[in-house]
Amino acid sequence: MDFTHVYDVLTQARQKLFGWIRPLSQEQYTQTFTFGLGTLRATMIELAEVEWVYTRRLQNPDAPPLPRDQWPIGVHRQPTFRDLESAWTEQAPRTRAILAGVKDWDTVVEYRRVRPGPAEKVTLVTATKGDLATQMLMHEVHHRAQAMAMLRQLGVAAQNLDYGAFAFREREA
Repeated sequence: MDFTHVYDVLTQARQKLFGWIRPLSQEQYTQTFTFGLGTLRATMIELAEVEWVYTRRLQNPDAPPLPRDQWPIGVHRQPTFRDLESAWTEQAPRTRAILAGVKDWDTVVEYRRVRPGPAEKVTLVTATKGDLATQMLMHEVHHRAQAMAMLRQLGVAAQNLDYGAFAFREREA
């Protein structure tokens, strides 16, 4: 798989998604839904956070986990969509460069995952760099569909962010 190409297609679809979210009020952006991560804000922040986490792991698999309050993306840093869009747009070229720089996709990476909470849970995760990149890309598609469902409930005609709509070229036969 050409991870850089797939990421380029995702960023095109992301820009269309941004266009649907940008005109929303803060109240709409934070409106609670009964599915997914509960709000557009939580969903979009999750996507940007996961992109940052996985590219950090791809770039330096031995980097120790950071507490969430030290991550550059998060509700505390990007309370509005404008804040998130700016930070994520700034992050995207770094993500692309990291994906373009990886040559050893079959290399196995092991890292500690810390799941915070009342009973903090630490696990060891083992995956190839290719698996990490695939998870990052597929994770965006998964949550993007939830964001589109939320947008439709807000009256936005959010549809057709399918890969082929951005990657395929069509012409009359």
